[in-house]
Amino acid sequence: MDKEVYFKDNEAKLESLKIKINETKVIKPGEKGNEHGEKPVFAIWFEATNLIDDGITPSDAWFVVFTVIQDNNPNAINELEVGALPDERFLETQLEKIKKDGTVEHAIAYELDDLETPVTLVANQGIGGKELGKQEYQIKQ
Repeated sequence: MDKEVYFKDNEAKLESLKIKINETKVIKPGEKGNEHGEKPVFAIWFEATNLIDDGITPSDAWFVVFTVIQDNNPNAINELEVGALPDERFLETQLEKIKKDGTVEHAIAYELDDLETPVTLVANQGIGGKELGKQEYQIKQ
């Protein structure tokens, strides 16, 4: 089994799972994908692949790996709040377990605090685990 772990080129690889980020997009309040939100959101579409026997949901896979930060506070780390699901295609599948070697597409959104500061995704080797890397995403409108 490939034991290499990393986060680069929009892909995070752990021993137990892999997440490939396919698209990111800012969605303003009232627009499709953020119909009920009061803040703009940073939406992320990704594929999660389960590499071990234990089933994991695509949402759990994401939360195990990523911390999402908008570094606009000089004194504190500003972790963003999760927003509503930005893509209704995944309403029915968000809690389904991914089979071993299966890959499932999913999406998640985070409420932005401003529309200028880039969003940083920090990948960790599990919750509280070693940092694998980080990538900065510009807020494109």
